[in-house]
Amino acid sequence: MSRLIAVITVLWLLPALAWGQGFSALARIDPQNSRITGTDDLRIDLALSLGVPYRLFTLDGPPRLVLDFQEVDWTGLDPAQLVETKLVSQVNFGAYVPGWSRFVAELLAPMQVVSAEMTVDGESQAARLAVALRPVSAAEFAATAGAPYDPRLDLPAPAEVAPDRPRNADAPLVVMLDPGHGGIDPGAETERMNEKALMLTFARELREVLLRSGGFEVLLTRDSDYFVSLERRVTLAHQAGADVFISLHADSLSEGQAHGATVYTLSQEASDIASAKLAERHDRSELLSGLDLSDTDDEITDVLLDLARQETQPRADQLARALADGMRQTGAPMNRRPLRHSGFSVLKAADIPSVLIEIGFMSSPRDLNNLLNPEWRAGIAVGIRNGLMAWRTNDLASRPLVRQ
Repeated sequence: MSRLIAVITVLWLLPALAWGQGFSALARIDPQNSRITGTDDLRIDLALSLGVPYRLFTLDGPPRLVLDFQEVDWTGLDPAQLVETKLVSQVNFGAYVPGWSRFVAELLAPMQVVSAEMTVDGESQAARLAVALRPVSAAEFAATAGAPYDPRLDLPAPAEVAPDRPRNADAPLVVMLDPGHGGIDPGAETERMNEKALMLTFARELREVLLRSGGFEVLLTRDSDYFVSLERRVTLAHQAGADVFISLHADSLSEGQAHGATVYTLSQEASDIASAKLAERHDRSELLSGLDLSDTDDEITDVLLDLARQETQPRADQLARALADGMRQTGAPMNRRPLRHSGFSVLKAADIPSVLIEIGFMSSPRDLNNLLNPEWRAGIAVGIRNGLMAWRTNDLASRPLVRQ
């Protein structure tokens, strides 16, 4: 373990020292001179236009190598051309948090970093990062795997939270809009569009509709193309004192009736196969983005949160019905079963009514044409606004009865 930690530390500090000698972002990947090769041992060669600070570490479950850079433009890099070995099953790359980029290689089997070196040409400033890995046992890999803590990249330490104060009925409804995916996680993709860009566009359009209507305060979990973990999305909603959390998606799915708008609420058991597959895809994106989820299981905490949700969940269910009705009344094509539930991690705030809206499915040609149409999106945004207004009226009227 000490050997791997030494590698991580040296790699992080040496480029940082070189930062003052002329390293500067934004570096661009050179796809033609980058490759991943190997038969028994693995070699990763990434060619960059500039030398930039970086760090690396490994994660387990599944085994992955993670490289963080400050920062890299990955435009033009094709995973199919980059990976020339069966030792790597998948690679993902993109923006991680503002100012930082991430590259994740999912390893077919446990491997340990043997060497890593970034060389920089003195004249052109072009750089090459070479990382060599060798096979190790699962036990040896697990003993050295884990993400180092860095406050620039990770969630802040838990802080004391003041108890909620009663909100005035005339106060604006605080809505946290959550554009799905982002950065290293593109979501569903077609030749015409990817989900992360489409949902950011729609979230901005919906925010404008809500603000122009009055009575709403609207925040976004991300306002640009960077990755936000599911845990951080929920944390941002709590920090903002959100009254409602709405996660926005337009996924691609072949299972079930994958067309038309659908509103999801949280449940430990999915209402159907398609819902289960969607939840699996969303949680899988956390792994592929290089998050360390090894310490997230806490059965006692889960029990306490489930108790807290006993009051919140009925309000979330009512919110889902109101949003579905609002979208239907504006003529949005709805799924034949528009109200569904599944174990989406992003919906697990215990004290904030939370829903996930698939406003359409990019795997459906009809839905995709709608999603790319600004006028259609404007209509569904009005439907969501109407649903929120109707829900708030009913929620305020029923709140005194909640505990009776």
